[in-house]
Amino acid sequence: MGWYALLLFIPTFCSVAIFHSVGPLQVHTWAFVLQMSWQTLCHLGLHYREHYLQGAPCVRLTIALSSLMLQTQKVTSLALDIHEGKVTTAAEWGDGREPRLRALPLCSYLLFFPALLGGPLCSFRRFQVQIQGSCASRPAPPWRAAGQKCLRALALHLLRTAVRSCVAPLTDCTGFGCVYVMWRSALLVKLAYYSQWVLDEALLSAAGFGLELGHAPGAEAACGDLSDADIWTLETTNRIALFTRTWNKSTSRWLRRLVFQRSPAQPLLATFAFSAWWHGLHPGQVFGFLCWAAMVEADYRIHPFLRSLAKSWHTKVLYQALTWVQTQLIIAYITAAVEMRSFSALWLLGASYNSFFPLLYGVSLLWLVTRAKEKCV
Repeated sequence: MGWYALLLFIPTFCSVAIFHSVGPLQVHTWAFVLQMSWQTLCHLGLHYREHYLQGAPCVRLTIALSSLMLQTQKVTSLALDIHEGKVTTAAEWGDGREPRLRALPLCSYLLFFPALLGGPLCSFRRFQVQIQGSCASRPAPPWRAAGQKCLRALALHLLRTAVRSCVAPLTDCTGFGCVYVMWRSALLVKLAYYSQWVLDEALLSAAGFGLELGHAPGAEAACGDLSDADIWTLETTNRIALFTRTWNKSTSRWLRRLVFQRSPAQPLLATFAFSAWWHGLHPGQVFGFLCWAAMVEADYRIHPFLRSLAKSWHTKVLYQALTWVQTQLIIAYITAAVEMRSFSALWLLGASYNSFFPLLYGVSLLWLVTRAKEKCV
């Protein structure tokens, strides 16, 4: 990344200083403000470069910002662990050591490059367990698991290549024909994410951070699922809420812990608003994540109502089929919106027939809310 690596080194050293100088009760606030302020400043610089200077996209800057976003997860996650007493400075990196040696475990964790290339989020305790060699036995050799994941990633990449040849822009379609174009475009984006997540898992498996670590003796408290890609659930569920919890699972758990569980009011809206901020506040991201929040809220209310109407087996099958189609099309709409970087492209999407599906859920949500209020009167 060249000089762009400073975007990672600067907040790393500042975070280490905070962890060693701020008490457990204030460490999360300080770490959160520092990391998100730095990340926001970097994203604003990207906006300035792309929209004001009209500069060409810089791959190294994009990779650095992506790594910085993942580093934000690690910093805030560790800060929460310290705040909640799950990690103590004296026990984990030793107060009796020389200051430079005490900083080494933190720097190693925050700059662990396999996790910065694409995740998933690994806790500091799990990282320490692996590095210290506490998990000596593994059910399967890591290279075998990594090789299997690489083959899966290759298959997904080949499928994405086949889909790419059939994708057309929204400007070349009319009416409900744009729905098919949007779905194919969203499928292309999802396949890119799937292959990237599987490759990330392969890299972590090769480094010894496979899923089997969770079953090692003495590591139960430190370990967890390090998989982001549950493709079967994502492509077969008829619930937007379940899709949301399954999409990029480690990030979903991080957002739930960081925002949803700590928000005093409107936790769902706060979580998606923060997600838009964390992703960079591009126009499509702001619109897409706020739309996503509304669709999840609608999903929570619509499905119980529809299940109460589905009495016979054929109505239940019809309910499953129609809600699956609706879920896939709404997710495709949100995916397309989040990937857009300009107001003109976002307006083109919003003015197309694709908006029918989220509007249908939105109107249904308003009707169910009004209906519930009338029953309470």
